[in-house]
Amino acid sequence: MNSNKWIRLIHRWLSLAMTVGMIINLVAVLLHRYNNTLGLLAVVPLVLLFLTGEYMYVVHYLARWRSTRRATRTAASAA
Repeated sequence: MNSNKWIRLIHRWLSLAMTVGMIINLVAVLLHRYNNTLGLLAVVPLVLLFLTGEYMYVVHYLARWRSTRRATRTAASAA
């Protein structure tokens, strides 16, 4: 498994963890037992989701930029 597949897998599991954290936060608010430490239960996976999502977003454009650059370099050396 290459690194992009690992990042995607981690991103999926983090989304599950964040969803569970949000549900726990919602139940705590409804039961009037919410505190700041409990709030971090959903925030930590959210931050990690943001980072993995940004990585996947940037890798897509970086790969496109590299392939365009490689094609330009190949065309220039063939001429």
